[in-house]
Amino acid sequence: MDKLKVFISDDSATIRERLVTMALDLPQVDVVGQAEDVPGSLAAIRQTRPHAVILDIRMPGGNGIKVLREVKKMTPAPQVIMLTNFAHPQYRKKCEEAGADFFFDKSTEFDKLPQALEQVRQELQAEAGAGA
Repeated sequence: MDKLKVFISDDSATIRERLVTMALDLPQVDVVGQAEDVPGSLAAIRQTRPHAVILDIRMPGGNGIKVLREVKKMTPAPQVIMLTNFAHPQYRKKCEEAGADFFFDKSTEFDKLPQALEQVRQELQAEAGAGA
């Protein structure tokens, strides 16, 4: 695996810009796309086939949990990092049940994203090495 391919879905342009900057500051990470709504996210994720998706819960055209459920049906399914201002226990539970790999509160856990992306990259690299 050359670089970890990351897709960013968030309705806030400011948050997307911050996430792109943060991701591109990491070695071996490439942002392959971004979207601000549910339909755009689903279409672009299917097209770009990222290794990891950073996903907000509240977006126009539906919600991120719907996107989470759909992308987890893909083969191979990307790892999904939920990043939300709505980090209530009921949302965390719904996301975990739908297959989220990580769940972070935007206001208090944003700084955990680089570590999560690195963990995903290392896991995929180990899988690729085991399959070689």
